Amino acid sequence: MAAAEQNRERPIPASQKIQSAGWALASLSLATLLSSLGTSIASVGLPSLMQAFGVSFQGVQWVVLAYLLAITTLIVSAGRLADMFGRRPLLLGGIALFTSASVLCGLAPTLSLLIAARAMQGLGAALMMALTLAFVAETVSKDRTGSAMGLLGAMSAIGTTLGPSLGGLMIAGLGWRAIFLVNVPLGLLTFVLAWRALPGANKAAQAAQGKFDATGTVLLGLTLAAYAMAMTLGRGNFGVLNVGLLAATATGIVLFAVAQRSVKNPLVQLASFRDLRLSASLAMSLIVATVMMATLVVAPFYLSRGLGLDAAMVGVVLSTGPLVSTLSALLAGRLSDRFGAYRMMVAGLISLATGTALLSLAMTKLGIASYVVPITVTCFGYALFQTSNNAAVMSGVGAGERGVISGLLNLSRNLGLITGASLMGAIFAVASAGARQGTGQDMLSSASAARGMQVTFATATAMALVALVLALLSLRISGRPQPGIA
Repeated sequence: MAAAEQNRERPIPASQKIQSAGWALASLSLATLLSSLGTSIASVGLPSLMQAFGVSFQGVQWVVLAYLLAITTLIVSAGRLADMFGRRPLLLGGIALFTSASVLCGLAPTLSLLIAARAMQGLGAALMMALTLAFVAETVSKDRTGSAMGLLGAMSAIGTTLGPSLGGLMIAGLGWRAIFLVNVPLGLLTFVLAWRALPGANKAAQAAQGKFDATGTVLLGLTLAAYAMAMTLGRGNFGVLNVGLLAATATGIVLFAVAQRSVKNPLVQLASFRDLRLSASLAMSLIVATVMMATLVVAPFYLSRGLGLDAAMVGVVLSTGPLVSTLSALLAGRLSDRFGAYRMMVAGLISLATGTALLSLAMTKLGIASYVVPITVTCFGYALFQTSNNAAVMSGVGAGERGVISGLLNLSRNLGLITGASLMGAIFAVASAGARQGTGQDMLSSASAARGMQVTFATATAMALVALVLALLSLRISGRPQPGIA
């Protein structure tokens, strides 16, 4: 009996702790890769799906939208459920659901069933995205939080970068079903690693249990779905439906706020937003994601029309940004740990604003360098900001709130991407159309593409400067003790 008691109290060797943390971080990295790969790999298959099912683009676009809508509407609720009932079982459930849904996607006989399976896949991705950040604080020491966040950021960038090229190769060799079935072996590996390496529930998580806020969950889900559809339907052309959805969004926000104040265990503690650093971090994440979406929406037109590059060369040049983000994320984590997350957030936003300002010059006479040099500066700044911002928020969040705060961080980024796709696309369309009218051309010319690029990234620079002001405010108050962020 005494010997057993001594064995229970014997401390775990430091080397064993490090090894365990390494395997846990590996499983979180794979979960991050899975969710980002699920976002990027499907887009390249849309033309094949149109042909396979004999439908229009408006029909097959729901293969992408169903996934994004599921993530956007459910990610905060997923985080809250994890805070209440334990992160480990919810993350394992998310990985299992994502993997199972990938099988259903690959075997779907009709487009309707494929869309439904993609929504299931999105729910699994929401659980993974909400909980990978939340698990970092439980798997690595506080002085290595930035490095861990950098690794997760790098894996996300790898998934985003790998998706289109891997998807194209698999469709060419094996058909469209392969782009979904490829997730299955990776999902099984992730599940096994997570099962063996992730820590179990702790007392803080158990203490957070309470009645789940079903009303708040439904209201938030409907509100976010209305906003996401308002930003995506119509492909940037706002009509009566889009305006109506935005009005529904505004109404939903008010109803959600009222509901959160009237329940004992709300989905989101509105008092948390009184913490200026948390509110600023969420706002900056949304703004930066909106800015970065311009590089995906506008850059292809500038490279193909403005610089006259062929499709293959456009793809090669576009890979510069994701590659820089992937490599920079690991360095960004180390810099955040060494010099402090808030200082690196400011440095990252300065780099981001500098890069977008250079892109706004759109000097076509410099050729490919007019894009590659600025996008390198931009993406390094983005990686530095994203890693530092995640580390700043998650390093000091209480154990009972990590899931929901992680969900809010991911939600702010997703809303920024959705907003950027619509807003930046509309700005580019208006600016380039004005240039075409001036030259009397119907097609997008080099001059009109350059003009659209200039106006779009001038707007992006202004937005990046707003985020920089918020970062400076956060840096100024970072020494004050506040609830929610250390």
